[in-house]
Amino acid sequence: MTENTAAPQNNAPIFNIEKLYVKDMSLEIPNAPAIFLQRENPQIDLQLQTKAGQLEEGVFEVEVTVTVTAKVPEKDQVMFLIEVKQAGIFQVRNIAAEEMEGILAVMCPNILYPYLREAVSDVAVRGGFAPVLLSPINFEVIYQQQKQQAQAQAEGAAVKH
Repeated sequence: MTENTAAPQNNAPIFNIEKLYVKDMSLEIPNAPAIFLQRENPQIDLQLQTKAGQLEEGVFEVEVTVTVTAKVPEKDQVMFLIEVKQAGIFQVRNIAAEEMEGILAVMCPNILYPYLREAVSDVAVRGGFAPVLLSPINFEVIYQQQKQQAQAQAEGAAVKH
């Protein structure tokens, strides 16, 4: 009697990076060339969004978008505006539904973010400005905050009925 312990498991969890790419990138310098004569340090505003969608069974696209706006504080004049959308296609199979959301909201953005940081810095330099060095982001904390807000809103809506 022989037992085959090396048989492949058809339901083993799978996580693969299929493709990483810049989906969209833009640089606006609305007050060029005069803005290059400004000597003040800009005030930086940062907006960050993540988005995930299913392309086909077990295949997902995740996007991390950042918008960086630099202004001359005293004049409220825009120095530059950079927007980068970094995306990836990920194969995720045989993962429990309750874990899938965390993978798409935390794990995938953590993979994409270093590429996004590099793209933003590169675009700023190519535009004639100092590199923009984005701070690391804890997507786990953002995910937990969003879940708590959604739960609080759901509880608030339940109370109103």
